[in-house]
Amino acid sequence: MTVTYTARVANARFGGFSQLLLLWRGSIYKLLWRELLCFLGLYMVLSSAYRFVLTEGQKRYFEKLVIYCDQYASLIPVSFVLGFYVNLVVHRWWNQYLCMPLPDALMCIVSGTVHGRDERGRLYRRTLMRYAGLSAVLILRSVSTAVFKRFPTIDHVVEAGFMTREERKKFENLNSSYNKYWVPCVWFSNLAAQARREGRIRDNSALKLLLEELTVFRGKCSMLFHYDWISVPLVYTQVVTIAVYSYFLACLIGRQFLDPAQGYKDHNLDLFVPVFTLLQFFFYAGWLKVAEQLINPFGEDDDDFETNFLIDRNFQVSMLAVDEMYDDLAMLEKDLYWDATEARAPYTAATAFQRLQPSFQGSTFDITLAKEDMQFQRPDGLDVPLGEAQGDFLQRLLPVGPGMAAGGLLGRRLSLLRRKNSCVSEASTAPSCTCASTQDGAAPECGCSDPLLDSGLREPEFELPSGPELPAPGSVTEPFTTVSMPAPRGPAPPWLPSPIGEEEESLA
Repeated sequence: MTVTYTARVANARFGGFSQLLLLWRGSIYKLLWRELLCFLGLYMVLSSAYRFVLTEGQKRYFEKLVIYCDQYASLIPVSFVLGFYVNLVVHRWWNQYLCMPLPDALMCIVSGTVHGRDERGRLYRRTLMRYAGLSAVLILRSVSTAVFKRFPTIDHVVEAGFMTREERKKFENLNSSYNKYWVPCVWFSNLAAQARREGRIRDNSALKLLLEELTVFRGKCSMLFHYDWISVPLVYTQVVTIAVYSYFLACLIGRQFLDPAQGYKDHNLDLFVPVFTLLQFFFYAGWLKVAEQLINPFGEDDDDFETNFLIDRNFQVSMLAVDEMYDDLAMLEKDLYWDATEARAPYTAATAFQRLQPSFQGSTFDITLAKEDMQFQRPDGLDVPLGEAQGDFLQRLLPVGPGMAAGGLLGRRLSLLRRKNSCVSEASTAPSCTCASTQDGAAPECGCSDPLLDSGLREPEFELPSGPELPAPGSVTEPFTTVSMPAPRGPAPPWLPSPIGEEEESLA
């Protein structure tokens, strides 16, 4: 069963991980204690033979061999090779877990798209989810030793209720030398199509959604099969194993303590137990044992996947979702915060301090600037106020052409926009746009005159063309062509912006 310790390390504290060192189940001690005792025993045998069995001449030869092994053992790149190998295995191990076929998404779609509260509708939904569970059982039975021990034959699968006897006959009569875990998925597709023809699935979009989710489910089953088929290349595993074993075989001789009286370099201390060599063996050999345990997570190790538990859980929740929970809704009621303008859930006494903490507004929210640094700067070369300079931005971007002439539509609209920006908006903030008459009765002077109109681009007034005088009343003339004029427009609703033409008329 999986060893879970996340609750023990939920909060980082002093010595938090030290409590995990005392665990035995799933620990490195349980994996490595035999190899560690074997290495230590061989080391002690060689050390005792050097000290008490060998002659003086044999000791001198053994000492030269120790120095040689210690010098060249560092040429084995054990940390480099082992590090990449373990990284590959851990990545592969997690991806295999992500490929576990879980029916949660599929059962929600089946419950929402396959309708009918009668017995046949219930039969459709339960059979669809049973086919999905059967496909998962067949693939897990092919890759997991624990599941195979639970369902060693197809008869056990039939007896467990995942397959009927009629379905077993069809399954065994299908001639194929390959793994047939995909057959229940085909049954699922055929049954969904039949439900669509009977109207249990009400439209093709719902059927498409159902089959797409089935494809995702079947793809995960297929990936489990491929992970079991395509292993990490054997040569890579062999290289790593040989590198670790040969390195510590050299350490058995090269890390022996020699007689300090002989004056060998770095052999001034004589200890009987090689503490740091044992630690090095513990780390490197433990790393290799981790890869050995994770390379196939479908076994029966302490940290392997609990496939039988997943089968039981998935089958139960899928049947509950499509049967007892189908069309089962609680009465709609107003929630607790129906009339609250700012809904906020309460805190307990243990978490009340979190309510007083301010919410995060952004990393620049607390930056302060000096008052003079917050003043806008006028663009270079312009003496007009900043607002007018911004109002001329559109004028500088638009080219002067026939459309910008005084009589053009674009010119009139631009003139209107300038009047609104320079006069109407200013009148709403300050009474600086009032027109005063001169003393001699001349035209009023207004500070919010249109620059475009003042510069000669004012709209020309319409005049009658010169020509013959109009005929007198009562004279006989050719009849005029009658043109129907559009009806006057009513006032626009207050929530809609007024058209540009009405704004021109109101400002005229």
